[in-house]
Amino acid sequence: MPTFQSKTFRRATTASSSLGERLGALYRARLTRHPFMLFGLPFIAVIVAGSFVLTPAAALRYERYDRKVQQLSKEEAFELGLKGPDGEEGIKRNPRRRIIGDEREEYYRLMAKDLDNWEQKRVKRFEGEPDGRL
Repeated sequence: MPTFQSKTFRRATTASSSLGERLGALYRARLTRHPFMLFGLPFIAVIVAGSFVLTPAAALRYERYDRKVQQLSKEEAFELGLKGPDGEEGIKRNPRRRIIGDEREEYYRLMAKDLDNWEQKRVKRFEGEPDGRL
């Protein structure tokens, strides 16, 4: 009976798998010697190229938003019922603004308050709700 052959075993290669496997093995072998050139540099290049590709897309997004939100002239506002014929606002879009009124007026009202003299008051709790006291 013959002994084992000294020839190393190599499996049968097909044309499609052998090229990919050879390239993969070559890449892995070179990656240990030059990690930045084969991994870091392509990664940074993809990030920089992506920023250049996405910049026009972001600009397009903001342009579409700007087309949607436009400044209205007095005639258009009157036609839409946003302002009356005398220039007063008819329909108020922001309910908080309607309650507060003018921002300057609210600012001066808050500035007139005496912030040094104040008293702490507890909020009334609902019946059965724990009040946080031990």
